[in-house]
Amino acid sequence: MYRDKSIGVVIPAYNEEKLIVRVIETLPDYVDQIIVIDDASTDDTVKIVKSCQKHAPNDKIILIMHDVNQGVGGAISDGYKWCRDHKIDIVVVMAGDAQMDPKDLPSLLDPIVEDKTDYAKGNRLFYGNAWNIIPKVRYLGNAALSLLTKIASGYWHVADSQCGYTATSLKVLETIDLDTIYRRYGMPNDLLVKLNIYNFRVKDIPVTPIYNIGEISGIKIERIIFTLFFLLVKLFIWRMKEKYVIRDFHPLIFFYFLAFLLLSISIPLTVKLFAFWIQYGHIPRINSLALMFSLIMGFQSLFFAMLFDMENNKELK
Repeated sequence: MYRDKSIGVVIPAYNEEKLIVRVIETLPDYVDQIIVIDDASTDDTVKIVKSCQKHAPNDKIILIMHDVNQGVGGAISDGYKWCRDHKIDIVVVMAGDAQMDPKDLPSLLDPIVEDKTDYAKGNRLFYGNAWNIIPKVRYLGNAALSLLTKIASGYWHVADSQCGYTATSLKVLETIDLDTIYRRYGMPNDLLVKLNIYNFRVKDIPVTPIYNIGEISGIKIERIIFTLFFLLVKLFIWRMKEKYVIRDFHPLIFFYFLAFLLLSISIPLTVKLFAFWIQYGHIPRINSLALMFSLIMGFQSLFFAMLFDMENNKELK
C-alpha cells in the first residue's frame, strides 16, 4: 500500500531475460502486485519470472503468458484488465528492460493519490541532459511524435508522448474500453486520445532517462514514424468526431475543416504557379493572389482551431 492506496505494477516483457530480475527486485515494498505479461518470449524470460515467483510472498508476482506476440499495447492492456478486475487503486506501467527508475514512482503516484490528476505520465525530455543520454534518432523522432500527439490528443501541455512510464487511476481503467487499445508501439498515443475524449486529467512528471544498461530495443523509430503519423491522423479525426460533434458540438470543427480545405487548395495552386514560372518566365497575378489567400486564411483557420482546442482542454492538466 502507498498512502492507503493499493499499487499494481504492470511489466510488459518480450525477451527480457537479461534485466527482468533487476526490474522486479528494485520495486519498492509498497507495491502490492507485480503483473508480468510475457508477450510470447523466445528466451528464458518466463523461466526467470517463475523463479522470482517462488521467492515472492503471497502471490505478489502474477505471470500472464501470451501464446502469440500481441505487441506492447496488447501486453499492457491485459495487465490493465487484471488490475481493473482486482480493483487495484493505482496501476503503474514499467518496461521489462530496467529503463524506468523506481525512485520516480512516488512522483507519479502522489498526484493521483491527492486527486490532482487521473493519469500521470513520465517525461524524459524535461532534464537538460536528455539530449546527451537518449540516442539522437530516438530523441528527434520522439520530439516529432510528441508534437503530432499534442494536436491529435488535445493535451497540449504533454511532452514525450512515447514514454511508457505511467500511473493510472482505477477510474480510468473502468471507463475506457481496454479491448480497443492500440496493440503496438502507438499505444501511448492512442490512450491519450481516449483519455481526452472522456476529459480525464493528465499530468507530465519529470522522470530520469536511463539508457545503455544492456537493454535491447526492438523499436526502429525511423521505420515506425510514418505508421504512427497515419495513426495519429486517424486518431485526430476520430477525436474531433467523438468529442466535438457527437458528445458536445464545438465550432472549432469548422475552423479545422476550413483550414484543411484551403491548405489542400494551395497545393495545386502552388504547382500551377511554378509550372507557369518555368514555362513562361512569369507568374499569373490571379494565381499568386489566390495562393496567398488560401495559405494565409488556411493557416489562420488552423491556428484558431488549435487555440480553441487548447482553451477547451486547459482544465485537463
